This record gives sequence, structure tokens and C-alpha cells, in this order.
Amino acid sequence: MGEPEPPVKLISSFGSTFSHRAEVALRLKRVSYELVVEDLRNKSQLLLTHNPVHKKVPVLLHGDRHAISESLVIIEYVDEAFAGRPLLPTDPHARATARFWAHFIDEKCMKSLWAALWMEPSEAQRRSVAEAKGSLALLEEHLGERSFFGGDSVGLVDIAASVLAHWLGVMEQISGVTVVTDAEFPTLCHWARRYASDEDVKTCLPERGELIAEEMFRSMAMTTPQ
Repeated sequence: MGEPEPPVKLISSFGSTFSHRAEVALRLKRVSYELVVEDLRNKSQLLLTHNPVHKKVPVLLHGDRHAISESLVIIEYVDEAFAGRPLLPTDPHARATARFWAHFIDEKCMKSLWAALWMEPSEAQRRSVAEAKGSLALLEEHLGERSFFGGDSVGLVDIAASVLAHWLGVMEQISGVTVVTDAEFPTLCHWARRYASDEDVKTCLPERGELIAEEMFRSMAMTTPQ
């Protein structure tokens, strides 16, 4: 018999889009793991010890190795460290392309969406809406007629874009700002429904009502004077 697999532990928090990414990767690779749900308003010593730099989730612990943080880094580590169907293409050019779009989602889509949704109505906010829509149009064009960004199954870019599939609608409801509609982004909206319907993905999605309550609490906390 071979050596037993070192234990895997994922430090997460409820409603975190970034933690969702890491957990989906583990499920898609059929990795057994322990989920530790943090209260980020009262961070545990476990989190502070294993991510002293950013003090954020997600954090992946694999045996006695040094902890791994940052969701996209965790996805790639899980893909390389464990057997199972690949989350990134094997071709070097295709892998680089997938990495580009995953970072595009974080650097272009999410930043402009956040500003569009949470800024006070202003010319700057309207520019953010236009910028977000421009970035999403490029992302939709890249998706094309494929079922998923990863082809026939969920891959790195799909996981990176998961905020669009479940969280965006909640944030639009709370903020009162609508950025994505079926009429304007039909392909992206169809993808979002396919992603959220995947059996492995569904197990990692927070219930919408609970997510709305959590996001409302966070938005109130951001606007309440300290």
C-alpha cells in the first residue's frame, strides 16, 4: 500500500466568491477536504498564522507544506497536485490563454463591476458601468459558442468567472444597479445558468436568501461611520 494522502484543509468564509473558487476546484478533482468556515469579523489564529500577509480567505493547507493563498493560485495548485480531469489545458499556449482570461476577470471585470455597483450615482459611476460592460463584452466574445470557457466542462476561467453566475445578481438586487441582462449579454447569461447547474458547483453555492442577507450586512457596514 502507498503512503496515505496528506490531509487537505480549506479555510473559507460564508459567501466568499474567492473561497467558492477554491472549493469548486477541490470538488472537481474529487479531493477529500475539511472545510473551516471563518468569521472574518473575528479572524481566528489559524487564519492569521497561515496567511499573515493578507489575512484573507481562502487558504489551502495540504499536509505539513506551507499554506497556499490566493484563489487562482490555489486552483492551479490543486490541478497540478491531484489526479483527475484537468482544470487547465495541457497545451502551453492554451494554458497561458486561460490564465490571461482568469486574470482579466479579476483585473478588469470585477474591479469595474464593483465600482459600478457600489459607487454613488455620478459620472465616475456611469463610466464604471460602461467599462464593466465593455470588459464583459470581450469576455462573452471569448466564450463564443462553447458551453464553458473550458470547452465541454468547467475549467479555470469558468471558476474565475463564478461571481457572474451567482453573486452578481445578488449584488445588483442590493445596489439597485443592473449591469448584465439576457438581452445585452445572452451568451454570458446562458453560460452562467449552465455553470450554476453543474452538480459539483451547486454543492458550493451559498443559498441565495442567506447570501442576500450577508451582502446587505456587508454593504451596510461599508457605509456606516466608524
